[in-house]
Amino acid sequence: MKNKKKKKTTTSTRKDEAPPKRPWRRVEASSFMAYFLPEIEDSVIAMTNLEADRHRPAIDGWKPMGRVEFRAYVGLLVLAGVYRSRGEACERLWDAESGRSVFRAAMPLKTFGAYSSALRFDDRETRQARQGEGGEGGGGYDKLAPIRAVWDEWCTRLPAMYRPGPEVTVDERLVPFRGRCPFRQYMPSKPARYGIKIWVACDARSSYAWKMQVYTGKPDKRGPPEKHLATRVVVDLTEGLELGRNVTCDNFLTSCDLTDRLFHQRGHTVLGTLRSNRPEIPRQLRCITGRAVGSVESVVLSGSAGRG
Repeated sequence: MKNKKKKKTTTSTRKDEAPPKRPWRRVEASSFMAYFLPEIEDSVIAMTNLEADRHRPAIDGWKPMGRVEFRAYVGLLVLAGVYRSRGEACERLWDAESGRSVFRAAMPLKTFGAYSSALRFDDRETRQARQGEGGEGGGGYDKLAPIRAVWDEWCTRLPAMYRPGPEVTVDERLVPFRGRCPFRQYMPSKPARYGIKIWVACDARSSYAWKMQVYTGKPDKRGPPEKHLATRVVVDLTEGLELGRNVTCDNFLTSCDLTDRLFHQRGHTVLGTLRSNRPEIPRQLRCITGRAVGSVESVVLSGSAGRG
């Protein structure tokens, strides 16, 4: 028998052949698009093109935006965050010597600036009527009207794509922002101090933002502050959680009324500290005069304010 020679297998890519496909890139793109649906894309693209068409004189460097241009624009914004380029001038990112080639390859700097100038999430000519319709509750003045449709659609996707574990945390997040915004908050205890305040319900293990709610302040500046704001926020953000979850909050959100409502109405437990000025705390526990350092006193509360 003759020994069969093994055939050598070689792979070569000619210039006219397409490069091999990378499935992991498709997976990453499809994962992002699972949250940012084509309907949201088309809405933002339509409103941005409408704003650019109304602009007189025409925006320098403007090119009609389609899905390809929009995804390239969003990709550059995400990439700038990956490179920690917050506060860095766009000219430096596009610079031929010190910049990054991916920015120049995606689109010219003028086009990026034109898209940033015209970017809109709603029709500003109908905004005033929508502001009067109110937000989530359907009443009052909706300060989030310029991005309401896109924001609500985005927040609807978050709980649909993830199942939280047994531990859930509800807390506030200050997104740094110093531009013009009617509900910009000043929080001196936060590193950024100025920004947009968002209430978030997260999975404690993965930090996945399961539900979010923007704090836009009082519906009426001259009106009284919202009563039971903390309880309302936690109840809203935990709606839809499966039975038997433990919700952890800080001392601003925690109250006996909240624990009663979540336990009896939804079957959840609450872990958190209470502020000393809460009315449900007995007077004996507030008095610390004469108590030894490190000593502990406990009391069992029956109902929302009764003492057992």
